[in-house]
Amino acid sequence: MVDANQLRQWGRNVIDIERNALDNLYQYVDSIEFAKACQLIFSCTGKVIVMGMGKSGHIGNKISATLASTGTPAFFVHPGEASHGDLGVLSENDIILSISNSGEADEILTLMPVIKRMGLPVIAVTGNPNSSMAKHSAVHLCIEVPEEACPLGLAPTSSTTATLVMGDALAVALLQARGFTKDDFALSHPGGSLGRKLLLKVSDVMHSGSELPLVQQDIGITEALYEISKKGLGMTAVTDDKGFLVGIFTDGDLRRVIDAEINLRTTAINQVMTHGCVTVSDNILAAEALAIMDKKQINGLIVIDNQQRPIGALNMLDLVKAGVI
Repeated sequence: MVDANQLRQWGRNVIDIERNALDNLYQYVDSIEFAKACQLIFSCTGKVIVMGMGKSGHIGNKISATLASTGTPAFFVHPGEASHGDLGVLSENDIILSISNSGEADEILTLMPVIKRMGLPVIAVTGNPNSSMAKHSAVHLCIEVPEEACPLGLAPTSSTTATLVMGDALAVALLQARGFTKDDFALSHPGGSLGRKLLLKVSDVMHSGSELPLVQQDIGITEALYEISKKGLGMTAVTDDKGFLVGIFTDGDLRRVIDAEINLRTTAINQVMTHGCVTVSDNILAAEALAIMDKKQINGLIVIDNQQRPIGALNMLDLVKAGVI
């Protein structure tokens, strides 16, 4: 059995070495090359084509995904596949972001004549400013690290961390330069939790039409309970004879009625309903409706139009199903 303290010490050593590598990265972000790379990508009217082999390829995949999700169109192209047809994805307005710690990745260097012939600018991300890839590039971003965290100095560790952080620095700097907003982010993440919170409106999740629980104020409690049971939302909107909302009756109200030993058959719903209930409009975000329910400590809301007529209803379960919670 390996000593637990030794394992923890080895883990701390990795963190210390990689933290030092990131401290070392400041000088390269402060250089004119970083600003030039950002400006080149910012003015690009095409795509950023990211390339990398091995571990650099895995990091490149993440960088391209981060760029794409923060307002910079980007794709990852595997250099090995590029020379067998995938290079067809390139267009005349694109930029190449090539990644290699050594700067001597044969698979990428093989593509350089074609890339140069197309007139595409290359941003090279390497740990060697004198490498072949650096010399072929319009801009070179250095990610040289003092040492790898691997004690053998072989497995990419500190260098891949530095590359990933450099990619994040590019993406976030560009995000801010573009004035990229939460709404912009949501449009590229419609399936994600944040996207749903920023895109889904009450109108997208509410029950309306025949699904809306609705009774008039002069009916008995028993009839109102039938409507609540039929629609399955644990509540019903209550209106006057002109269709204007006058209150709400919920499962909670029913418990209070039973505790008070009120006759369910002879008592009208308007005598036991909650007057002045909390309402929302259908054009607010579902996340805003959730915040209102949290603040008021209620489980459902009636949705009204601008004339105070009920047009929908939703409860906490609807927001769970929609992924807002």
